Amino acid sequence: MGAVQITLGAISVALGVVAWSMFAMTIARFVRIIRLGQPDGTRNGPALARLATLVKEFAAHTRMNKFRHVGVWHWLVMWGFLLGSLALFEAYGEVFVPTWGWPILDDLAIFHFLMEVLGVGTIVGILVLMAIRQANHPRRAGRVSRFQGSNFAWAYFIEAVVLVEGIGIIGVRAAKTALGVHEMPLWAEFVSGPIGHLLPASENLVSVFAFIKLMSATVWLIVVARTMTMGVAWHRFSAFFNIYFKREDDGDVALGAVKPMMSGGKPLDFEEADPDTDVFGAGKVEDFSWKGWLDFTTCTECGRCQSQCPAWNTGKPLSPKMLITQLRDHAYAKAPYLLAGGSKDMAGDEVGITGDGAEEKLAKIDALALAEAERPLVGGPEEMGVIDPEVLWSCTSCGACVEQCPVDIEHVDHIVDMRRYQVMIESNFPTELGGMFKNLENKGNPWGQNAKDRLAWTEDLDFEVPVFDGELAEDDEYLFWVGCAGAFEDRAKKTTQAVAELLHMAGVKYKVLGPEESCTGDPARRAGNEFIFQMMAQQNVEVLNSVFEDREPGKRKIVATCAHCFNSLANEYSELGGNYEVVHHTQLLNKLVREKRLTPVAPVAEDVTYHDPCYLGRHNKVYTPPRDLVGAAGATFREMPRHEERSMCCGAGGARMWMEERIGKRINLERVDEALGTAPSKIATGCPFCKVMLSDGVTTRKSEQVANESVEVVDVAQLLLNAVKRGDDKKDGAAEPEPAGS
Repeated sequence: MGAVQITLGAISVALGVVAWSMFAMTIARFVRIIRLGQPDGTRNGPALARLATLVKEFAAHTRMNKFRHVGVWHWLVMWGFLLGSLALFEAYGEVFVPTWGWPILDDLAIFHFLMEVLGVGTIVGILVLMAIRQANHPRRAGRVSRFQGSNFAWAYFIEAVVLVEGIGIIGVRAAKTALGVHEMPLWAEFVSGPIGHLLPASENLVSVFAFIKLMSATVWLIVVARTMTMGVAWHRFSAFFNIYFKREDDGDVALGAVKPMMSGGKPLDFEEADPDTDVFGAGKVEDFSWKGWLDFTTCTECGRCQSQCPAWNTGKPLSPKMLITQLRDHAYAKAPYLLAGGSKDMAGDEVGITGDGAEEKLAKIDALALAEAERPLVGGPEEMGVIDPEVLWSCTSCGACVEQCPVDIEHVDHIVDMRRYQVMIESNFPTELGGMFKNLENKGNPWGQNAKDRLAWTEDLDFEVPVFDGELAEDDEYLFWVGCAGAFEDRAKKTTQAVAELLHMAGVKYKVLGPEESCTGDPARRAGNEFIFQMMAQQNVEVLNSVFEDREPGKRKIVATCAHCFNSLANEYSELGGNYEVVHHTQLLNKLVREKRLTPVAPVAEDVTYHDPCYLGRHNKVYTPPRDLVGAAGATFREMPRHEERSMCCGAGGARMWMEERIGKRINLERVDEALGTAPSKIATGCPFCKVMLSDGVTTRKSEQVANESVEVVDVAQLLLNAVKRGDDKKDGAAEPEPAGS
């Protein structure tokens, strides 16, 4: 052991002790800070199922591979980091004793091959990822870049460290080969071996390469330990926990049902809730659950969510990525105040640090933390709000961000929680929603129509639609949930009529509720008005349970034409005691076609493209049945570039149907332009909200002479009906005045 080894080794150990100590203390601080969030006991089990999801997602990179040109390279870098830790800790021995290696492992050719692959994979993987980042740099792509708004200084630092680590692994191995430490076959050192034969045999060279490897890791540890908001670095650790504790223990993403409104780790009971003591949504960052804080911590700023967001892609201020990073930066800046016991009531008065010595305690808190404590969670620039209201209300709850996030961040749940507080505590929401809320409370539907008119759609049919009269007959297989749009909106009525006619032709026994039916509450819940949702949902559950009173659970079947009704009935009503087997009309019709109960006899000679409704597709994974129906109708199918899980939203979700779009391009026009790009004669969909929005978009493009006058928007049920009825073509009629934002 020479002077070089002693000097470099001593420096490595001394700085290593400092770095690893800082790192350990920062992790302990992370735990304390994340625990500032509200309790959430729903994340604990089942442990084996969660563990299986974790292993699948990180080992197979199932979610990362949604961007396949990125996934394989990130996989190489990830394993280089995880297993490359063996090479890192080995360097503490090599810097002192250049010939040192792990006992037993150092004699195995397969171990050397593994280290070789990790070193080369790390270098190649990070170089490709660096190239991808530069190819998608905002200086080239502007707002289209998914990296717009990401911290490039942090990214460059991490990329440089990873590259140096990879080079360090190969460098040490090559120097040891030059020294003749190992006699390994070429396949076990296919890169470092040839390089080693070009290097001089020097113990000092091995120690220098080991020192470089150790110093890059040491610098990394010190920098990240001092920068808790560097998600691009910390996700290497927090992502495992974020995946394990994801909302759905079966491994599914946090879509479908919205997270229930929680307070103190328990579902909020509105009959006993007290705004002074209970948490109503998220009015302060500490109102988010600890999983929310873990989400904020884990964001890697990769921008996949941003690249898929319909709001961001049409010039709105909402970026799901930047929303999460803004919450993260605010949370960690405010953390010292919260850790000291600070808390404010709804009026903004200090209630956490009071009494004797309060001034002294507050004086010891960092000034930045005190300043952050004064900021409202949601507020405009003049209020210094963390999240601008325009950002909060731009969300369509389409779920594209959640579906694409490789580390399972639950953006939509966090947005809905902030909306809940704004609506129910602050009464601060877009003015258009006020009328919608009143219509739901007073009329039971967002259109404000009378319940007695819920059967008006049946008047043009040449058969009698069976209405529930107090009991279901033994052979009544389904309850047909018409929905508010299907009952009151002229374009949606065409879908309802088509489905009813197809069920009649197929001999399916069903009944409709008629005036007994009410809105499922979906628009209220997505807008943040949980109180109205609970009121309407409980009323509907009571009605439905009485309808199915004599039916065993497996025979409580509902068919719905509205994707939003379908989602609420299938995924959210079970929270309130409503357990039903709910199918979408495209699923049922597809089943009837397969069973030959409906037989298309006249192919629809049309070029048709299909738009995936968000609440049918991404939220419920129903992609195939609607497409099968288009094919069964005999149409020539033309797929849009963005389809299935990457489908572009129509702009109606998240209660945006009842809000005006005042910023950027209208989302429905963006989607219609994409549809028209396939040169269709018909644009098909499976949701009345989508049909309204797309129809309005097509009408606009026709007025601008961009779209052919023959192009029309139809439901897939209408296509099928035309094929079954030998081309008895039915055009959409004139529409009623549309709601704001349609």
